[in-house]
Amino acid sequence: MLLRRIYQFMMIYGLGVLCLLALKMVADLSDYVIPGLDTLWHTFREVAWRYTLDVWDTLRVAMIGQVLSIGLALLVGIVGRQATWFGSFIKVAAYNVQAYPIVAIAPIIFILLGDGFLSRLLIAAMICYFPLLLSVVGIMSQPIPDIEHFYRQTGRMRWQLEVKIRAFENLSKLTTVIVGSATLAMAGTIVAEFIAAGAGIGYSIRIALYQSDLAKILVALFMIGITLSVYQGVLERAGHWVKQVWSG
Repeated sequence: MLLRRIYQFMMIYGLGVLCLLALKMVADLSDYVIPGLDTLWHTFREVAWRYTLDVWDTLRVAMIGQVLSIGLALLVGIVGRQATWFGSFIKVAAYNVQAYPIVAIAPIIFILLGDGFLSRLLIAAMICYFPLLLSVVGIMSQPIPDIEHFYRQTGRMRWQLEVKIRAFENLSKLTTVIVGSATLAMAGTIVAEFIAAGAGIGYSIRIALYQSDLAKILVALFMIGITLSVYQGVLERAGHWVKQVWSG
């Protein structure tokens, strides 16, 4: 599964580079506009180690932001699973916060928290949590009648047991959503770094953009794709392992 993700990314990335090279040939563009393969390879050897450190710095922030967003989504989903006034209020509040675009909120975050770790973390969590929230609310609000009926009839049903039953029955969905949210967490962190941060691969892409260095940008995209593919593969394996342990 992990190797398949890496292989698929390599195919997509390779097709993208081939399209750029085809455009370069058709439009007769210079290496300054679209770099050739030799320039790409030279740039990769030059910046690979530095960009690897930058990507891992970005991934570290993204992982923490994703964990925070998962915790927040579970909290809101569990509290809001009941059709009560408080549950409805929690869901409406969570939805309304997400209505504001991150580009409008990001300047406020940077003004209040600066351009360091906390700002990147908060933006990553904000971008990541809403799809998680929608899925968790949907899962936790959907009863499992065949199983829950028995516990209700015997008087053994508690809210903790209800949450466990619904989470277990929808564990595959939760795993898929969590794996997908890794992309949003990574994207959110890169956006934060690109806007105003002074570290991470997003910051390196911003510097490369100012230098009009497409080769460095392509290398950065390659490093991001490989790292994200590995991370998502690890999450998928962890999800399958949890299901096996929980079932066994």
